[in-house]
Amino acid sequence: MRFTLSMLFVLVATAAHAGETPAPPETSALPAQKSACTNPDALGVARTVEIDTTGGPGFGMDHYKAYDFLQDKEVVLTFDDGPQAKTTHAILDALDAECTKALFFSLGKMALGLPEIIRDVAQRGHTVGTHTWSHQDLRKKSEQDAEDEIEKGVSAVRRAVGGPVAPFFRYPYLRDSQATLAYLGSRNIAMFSTDVDSFDFKRQSPEKLVETTMKKVEKRGKGIILMHDIQPTTAKALPALLTTLKKGGYKVVHIKAKDAVKTLAEYDALIEKDVKGLPAAGSERPMSSVVRTVP
Repeated sequence: MRFTLSMLFVLVATAAHAGETPAPPETSALPAQKSACTNPDALGVARTVEIDTTGGPGFGMDHYKAYDFLQDKEVVLTFDDGPQAKTTHAILDALDAECTKALFFSLGKMALGLPEIIRDVAQRGHTVGTHTWSHQDLRKKSEQDAEDEIEKGVSAVRRAVGGPVAPFFRYPYLRDSQATLAYLGSRNIAMFSTDVDSFDFKRQSPEKLVETTMKKVEKRGKGIILMHDIQPTTAKALPALLTTLKKGGYKVVHIKAKDAVKTLAEYDALIEKDVKGLPAAGSERPMSSVVRTVP
């Protein structure tokens, strides 16, 4: 699939100083973010870019080579397949400790099962995109089934977050097809591949994961890094990986979307049968108003 420059504007926001927290998501449905980081030596966020997803542009040089917007020594941190208890929280804490931000591609089923965790991801200022409903290989699906997987994922993640999510999508197994590329383009949803695949799902120690990932980063000199927030090894390795990136002079770029993804009403209705423990759409209350610790 070819793209034209008119399909995309990458707008560079005011560069953030190391240790500074970007502005919160533009939604009143989410709690206010925590205060700015006070770690003077944090990795931080070097700059924030805003992406206009009109026409469905693709990013990541492993598959989509039209928009190489990263400068030398810049990386984007991305996490797939979550949320998951313990591991996602550990990853969020590691990112907070370094005052930096990431892009999370959440599965619809996982988000609806653990809505409080995916809401925490959004509350802490990270960008939330989607990764289908149930991690199916879309190349092996009919066009209709593939569209259902995409749209159920979008509706479910939006429902679980309780506020806007980005029109950013990553294919399971990084396997696209001409039909789904065209469909995502018609929905103005951007596709994200990778520049550096950590292969963190393979059995290895945290130390080995840091070593192999950094070798790939150094070979490329920059890039979109693929990790998974469901992997215990990744959760254990992330503090050291962030420290190593910082020592190597690498900078983190935070990616946001110009506009939120628009869900389709038929899929919003369809996923309601899978909602467990969430109030009816539009009636969510913050946990603090429902449950509190008393003396």
